[in-house]
Amino acid sequence: MNDELTGFSASELAALVRARRASPVEIVEAHLRRIDEINPQLNAIITLAPDAMERACEAERLIMRGADVGLLHGVPVTIKDTIATRNLRTTCGSPMRASFIPETDAPAVARLKKAGAIILGKTNVPEMAVSYETDNPVFGRTNNPFDSGRTPGGSSGGEAAAIASCMSAAGLGSDLVGSIRIPAHFCGICGLKPTIGCVPCAGHTPPAIGVLSLGAVVGPMARKTLDLALLFDVIAGFNDTESLSVPIANESRENRFDEIDLLRGLRSAWYADEGIAPVSIETRCAVELSARYLTEAGLKMREETPPGVARSAQLWTHIFARAAAAFIREEYKGCEEKAGALVRHIIADYDQRPPALDDFISSWRERDSLRAALIEWMKDTPLIIAPVGSSAAFAHGARMIEIEGRAINVFSAFSYAQAFNVLNLPVAVVPVARSRENLPIGVQIIGRPFSEKMVLAVALMLEKAFSQ
Repeated sequence: MNDELTGFSASELAALVRARRASPVEIVEAHLRRIDEINPQLNAIITLAPDAMERACEAERLIMRGADVGLLHGVPVTIKDTIATRNLRTTCGSPMRASFIPETDAPAVARLKKAGAIILGKTNVPEMAVSYETDNPVFGRTNNPFDSGRTPGGSSGGEAAAIASCMSAAGLGSDLVGSIRIPAHFCGICGLKPTIGCVPCAGHTPPAIGVLSLGAVVGPMARKTLDLALLFDVIAGFNDTESLSVPIANESRENRFDEIDLLRGLRSAWYADEGIAPVSIETRCAVELSARYLTEAGLKMREETPPGVARSAQLWTHIFARAAAAFIREEYKGCEEKAGALVRHIIADYDQRPPALDDFISSWRERDSLRAALIEWMKDTPLIIAPVGSSAAFAHGARMIEIEGRAINVFSAFSYAQAFNVLNLPVAVVPVARSRENLPIGVQIIGRPFSEKMVLAVALMLEKAFSQ
């Protein structure tokens, strides 16, 4: 079984450990061998945890003693390199943090460890998590497992590539501008952007405080929807140091998907053109196929663009861009020459443009009005199916991509994802199709605030229908 262990999902590995059909030591050894074999080509895992085998031995002793163990006991996971991990280098892809070793775990990491997960290492990110391409001056570029000439996305690109290539069973990403969902879509895995407040964001760089707390989240990434639910169960919950944190009711895992039958008759919408970015024919077909399947499963699907999504995507830059740039500017103050090209551009642009407080306040007010109107609309239509972006994974270094004969910049191409950071709705991504180049294509499943259970139930339905 050793050679097969890396192909099991996180949920399957946890069950194997509890049943004593596989040991944590065997599982971690198998994943470390897989990393030795695959990582040199992908450059997805950039720091290995030196104590992974020690933790595996400890986990095995507990199982052999018959001790009570957590939901993720013995399961190897990875952590995005923007999320603090105790005694393990956490750089955010920045030369300014190239040797930074946190003294404490981010709360979400601490909860994974408490549940018995074994941290294998940290995964690569763009410098300061500011790009849809995972590349930085510290560790270099990460390649897409499906095509080494293409990016795995960003900013959780290393995490998505590690999970897709079976070097990690599951892990943590973060999302302010589609940064969980776009890499999941590019690499053919699943990802969940929770509602703000469900999962603690403390310990993340850039910090999810101030304005950024209105859009940034930490969330799970995995190869299977059931694993998203498992990790979400573990990491969700109140954190009293965060002003937007909310208590999350604990549900038995047996009831996690008990509402699949209740979804029949649910009024739902799908769209593949919000008016900003065109999508490829294959992307539209993936959304249409998803809608058609859900209709056959009993949901009442209709093609309709929800109110305000296009304008919400346009507001992303007005609300979040300057706040992120201000943090980066402060981080590199006096050391600007150490920054990579994109970060240097962000700093220069920040210095050249004076703050526009009135514009920011107006945009924030408009965002709140748009969100209120959409949530009112969703009382009758609580489920939405949409593209993640215009296309499948693009080539390394691309600044423009061509979509059905139209050139569009890569940021605008993923307005479909950006809108739901502005609107603060829970979104799952699940792969449903392949492009003509055999690249994965995922879709977004969007629900009302705090409806993660429903969103994951629909994701599971689509996964079962289109798993490849």
